[in-house]
Amino acid sequence: MNAGLKSVNDLIARLEAHLLDVLSPHSTSSFALIDFPNHANVGDSAIWIGELQLLRRLTGANPDYVCAFHNFDEQELRAAVVPEGTIFLHGGGNFGDIWNHHQTFREDVIQRLRDRKIVQLPQSIHYTDAARIAQTARAIAGHPDFTLLVRDEPSLKLAQRHFDCAVHLCPDSAFALGRRRPPPPAMDVLAMLRTDRERATSSAWRPMGLAVEDWLLEDTGAVRRAKAAGALQAWVRLSPANARARSYEAAARHRVERGFRQLGRARAIVTDRLHVHILSLLLGLPHAVLDNQYGKIGRFMEAFTGESPLVIRAADIEMAADWARRAARARQAA
Repeated sequence: MNAGLKSVNDLIARLEAHLLDVLSPHSTSSFALIDFPNHANVGDSAIWIGELQLLRRLTGANPDYVCAFHNFDEQELRAAVVPEGTIFLHGGGNFGDIWNHHQTFREDVIQRLRDRKIVQLPQSIHYTDAARIAQTARAIAGHPDFTLLVRDEPSLKLAQRHFDCAVHLCPDSAFALGRRRPPPPAMDVLAMLRTDRERATSSAWRPMGLAVEDWLLEDTGAVRRAKAAGALQAWVRLSPANARARSYEAAARHRVERGFRQLGRARAIVTDRLHVHILSLLLGLPHAVLDNQYGKIGRFMEAFTGESPLVIRAADIEMAADWARRAARARQAA
C-alpha cells in the first residue's frame, strides 16, 4: 500500500472513531431516525446509511421508527420509541434557510417533542436571514434536551452564539461507510458539478474534453424495486413493522452504490459536492474541489480532511481540471 492510501485509511478510521465517540453518550436501544432523504441525491443517502451503521454498532439495534419529512406521525413515534429513547434527526447540509422544508420540519419536531431527547446528527449550518436564525433559536430554547452536532468551525461558532443547547464538532456520518476498492477506470477525469442552488460554477460551463455529470438523476423504477425488496425482506422476517425502515435502507443503499459506480469510472475527479469529496476519499481517488455556494466543502476540509494527499482545493475550474488531468496521468502510470 502506498503512503498516500495508508494516510487516507488512517484518516477514515480516525474520523469514524470520532463519530462513535461523539454519538456514544446518546445511544439508546430504542431510538428513532427521522427525515429520510427520499430523493436522488447520493450524498444524503450516504449519510443515512452511515447513520444506520453507526447506530447499529453502538446499540446493536435497528431504529424503532423512521420517517421522511412528509409522513411523520407523532403518535406512531411515541408508540414505537420508549420515553427514554433518543430521537435522531438525519444529518447533512440543510440546517438553515437554503432548504426551508427540512428546516421547518426540524423545528416542528423540536417543538412537538419537548419531552424527548433529540440529537441533530452532523450538519453544516448556513443562514441568509437573521430573522430565521431567531426563529430556530426560539424552537431550540424551548427544548430541555436538544444536542446539535455540526461539521465545521463556522457552524460551531454560529450555533454557540445563537442556540441554547449542547453543540459538538463532528465529522460527516458517511465516513462510517468505510474504504471501498474502485473498479477499473473507464476515463481519465470526471467533473461532478452541482446543478442545484448550491453550485459553485455557471451551469453553462463545460470543461473541454471532460465528462460533466451530477448525481441527481436516477432510474426511479430501480429505486421502487429496491424499496419493494426491502419491504418484502421485513415481511419474510416476520417484522412488518420494519417494512418502511427496510424499504428506506434499500433505496439509500441503491443510491450509494450508484454513486460509487459513477465516481469509480474515472482516474481523477473534479467536484463542488461535499459527498463527492467524501466518497472519492473512500474510493482512494485523487480529486480537486471547488467550494459550493457558501463554502461548505472548504469549511469541512479545514475541520477534518484537508490533510489528505488525495485532494486539493482549487481556486477556479481551470486549475481544478488541470490538476485532475495530471493526477489521472500519474495514476495511470503508477
